Amino acid sequence: MPEQVTDNAVNDAALESVTAEVPLKESSGKKPAGGSPADKKLADLEQQLREASERALRANAELENYRKRAQRELADERRYAVVPLVRDLLPVVDNLERAIEAADTQARSASQSNAAATAADLSHLLDGIKLVTSQLENVLKAHHCVRIETVGTTFDPNQHQAIAQEPSDEHPAGAVTRAAQVGYKLYDRVIRPAQVFVSTGPMKSE
Repeated sequence: MPEQVTDNAVNDAALESVTAEVPLKESSGKKPAGGSPADKKLADLEQQLREASERALRANAELENYRKRAQRELADERRYAVVPLVRDLLPVVDNLERAIEAADTQARSASQSNAAATAADLSHLLDGIKLVTSQLENVLKAHHCVRIETVGTTFDPNQHQAIAQEPSDEHPAGAVTRAAQVGYKLYDRVIRPAQVFVSTGPMKSE
């Protein structure tokens, strides 16, 4: 009898062991339909990760397109930055061409007119050229390009380029006596320094 009881106990223990292994084998295989809450949460997280990755890719593509478009627009702005100035200068060029045509016409008719008439024509031509020069200067001023002051001002190496020194009774030493070439600055930046003569003071008498 004791041996039979022992055999039954062994059989019962074996049966319990097999029964306990069944869920382990099922969990290692294909997930059952519906799945556990943890599996569902993992699937949701994976879906959210895929969606976030797709959004990041789209955002990166849009950012790259914006960067390229901004570079093109900046290049165009730099290329055509002088368009307003050029547009304002065109009428000045037209007037200069008209002045040249008028000078040619007067030169051809000079031999057919008397000296008084020729002098009057030349005077009118000179007035026209002065008018065009004034127009050009006004255009430059409108675009913040102005002349650098010279005669009578103190020599400034940041704006003036000295080409010679000369004595002067009118201007003290270190002052600009005359300009050989006009200088210009745009806002506060010197575009071209003025070429000037600088006073050494009054001429010393012997």
